[in-house]
Amino acid sequence: MNSPNEIFDSGAPDVYQIKTRATGPAGSLPITADMLLHSPSGDLFGMTQNAGMGWNPSEVGRKQFLILSTQGGLRAPDGQPIALGYHTGHWEIGLLVQAAAEEFRRLQTIPFAGFCSDPCDGRTQGTVGMFDSLPYRNDAAVVFRRLARSLPLRRGMLGIATCDKGLPAMMMAVAGLLDLPCVIVPGGVTLPAAGAEDAGTVQTLGARYAHGLISLPEAAELGCRACGSPGGGCQFLGTAATAQVVSEALGLSLLHSALAPSGQPVWLDMARRSARTLHHLDERQLKTRDVLTGASIENAMVLHAVFGGSTNLLWHIPAIAHAAKLKPPTVDDWIAVNRRVPRLVSVLPNGPIHHPTVRVFLAGGVPEVMLHLRRLDLLNTDVMTVTGKTLGENLDYWETSERRARCRQVLQQQDGVDADDVILPPEYAKARGLTGTMIFPRGNLAPEGSVVKATAIDPSVVDADGVYRKEGLARVFVSEKDVMAAIKEGRINAGDVLVLTGIGPMGTGMEETYQVTGALKHLPFGKHVALLTDARFSGLSTGACIGHIGPEGLAGGPIGKVVDGDVIRIHIDRNRHEASVDLIGEGELWFTPEEGARRLAHRPLRTDLAPHPALPDDTRLWAALQHASGGTWAGCVYDPERIISALETAMAASDDGGG
Repeated sequence: MNSPNEIFDSGAPDVYQIKTRATGPAGSLPITADMLLHSPSGDLFGMTQNAGMGWNPSEVGRKQFLILSTQGGLRAPDGQPIALGYHTGHWEIGLLVQAAAEEFRRLQTIPFAGFCSDPCDGRTQGTVGMFDSLPYRNDAAVVFRRLARSLPLRRGMLGIATCDKGLPAMMMAVAGLLDLPCVIVPGGVTLPAAGAEDAGTVQTLGARYAHGLISLPEAAELGCRACGSPGGGCQFLGTAATAQVVSEALGLSLLHSALAPSGQPVWLDMARRSARTLHHLDERQLKTRDVLTGASIENAMVLHAVFGGSTNLLWHIPAIAHAAKLKPPTVDDWIAVNRRVPRLVSVLPNGPIHHPTVRVFLAGGVPEVMLHLRRLDLLNTDVMTVTGKTLGENLDYWETSERRARCRQVLQQQDGVDADDVILPPEYAKARGLTGTMIFPRGNLAPEGSVVKATAIDPSVVDADGVYRKEGLARVFVSEKDVMAAIKEGRINAGDVLVLTGIGPMGTGMEETYQVTGALKHLPFGKHVALLTDARFSGLSTGACIGHIGPEGLAGGPIGKVVDGDVIRIHIDRNRHEASVDLIGEGELWFTPEEGARRLAHRPLRTDLAPHPALPDDTRLWAALQHASGGTWAGCVYDPERIISALETAMAASDDGGG
């Protein structure tokens, strides 16, 4: 800046070349006398706006289709950034929007496009920005639904999204538009970089450097090279990738669309075919309510289990069901599904071989896994899908398709990997010892339930009978920052049971704690440390980490009453899918879990429990509304009936008291 005056006046001469009128569009609108007499003024004014934006006036009366997306950032035509997006997951989404819009134009319809960008949980990890992450999901779902309803003549909606909160929000939005044809386009995945770490592992650079495991130059290079391509969700089966799997499992996305590599022809082709599919749904008058049913929700739970997906979908799937006015799954439902469904996918971060998600796509993705599930009679194949055919009909096509054979061939040629080593036939999976991923511990510290990624526990600390057993002294923290400081400063030791409480919805908006779980995974002693928390985990989280403990501490849950020196017992049976987490002692005094429950009932909450001082008012309101709606295990949703009832009861009590 040469002069402070440049703030007020750049001095550029062309700023005064100002027009005060223009000719406007030529031509006339295709309106009729009947329209003038009987149509809402908004329909007619919409035509005016369409012409004003440059659409051919003679064509403004065509069918309208809406494309909503989470695209972010601003790209030059050559792909170079003009303004960055929040993350790679939405950086290339605009290309899918363009491909779909061009297809709608080819079909002689009018495409409309709007968007609501999404945040990045990796970017906000360990910062107060995380306090807006889960609440964003609810807000974005509301925005998407409002945008859809605000285009009155839309014949259908195409939703394009990729990542941790944006895609769940899009699915919730679609679920709330039951009388509209809708198709979801999963935004794809990024590629692994040759000779580099994945985008999850690099998030542990700070902890590893603090313990002398890597040098500063190594950290700088590894951090730079984690993303092999500029677009798509992260390379592992975290929340973003799991949400894509769930969208296809629900029947809301095209066959073999989840986990496509971002930016490539197969990815763009998916957008064009999805636009054609939506147009076809409108012609057949098939609505979202024809696709999204109780049976499709159960299919999503089954696919979540067989993939070993992110724990965050335990909230998102119930929220989708709630939005569709279907019965949300309970903890008992999750337990039942995970007990009967084997894990068949070998992928980052669960293994046993850490294949990136693009290999899962090439191995056949969701439909390949579904073929195995159909043979095991674990799938509802009579459900309708957005293809206009049943799931069973889709799978019949897939089994003998050229696409299936060619993708498996590409995987072998490009990476030297057999598809059956990525998506394992059940007999292979059993022989290699793959067990179910999710187990749901209960006990006197988690009376409403909790969750642990049991397969992510280091095998060396699991007994020969498949049971993880731990008894240790509690080390209690009420902020993630304090835990990370203790880890980096060497104040956490093997054998400790970390208790991180007061950071559920009421404390931090239920922040994600991958900083902690990732550090424990990549530190040599970390496998001997357990973590209990009322917060949530990244889809990448590993280790003996038990999260989502309910009720949360600030809601009066027992986890908010634990003190340093308490003896905690953890029992996780990976074969029987049973687990418990209990207070069993106070210092030298040990007792039964039943006695522990009685003692906890009489303890007060910790005096240092309090909402984070930087918790936004927006998030405080979200926390209160979702608590009134059933809390985290109900999906962190807004239940209007329960909220309105609570408000009316409170107002009536206030009026009585004031009388």
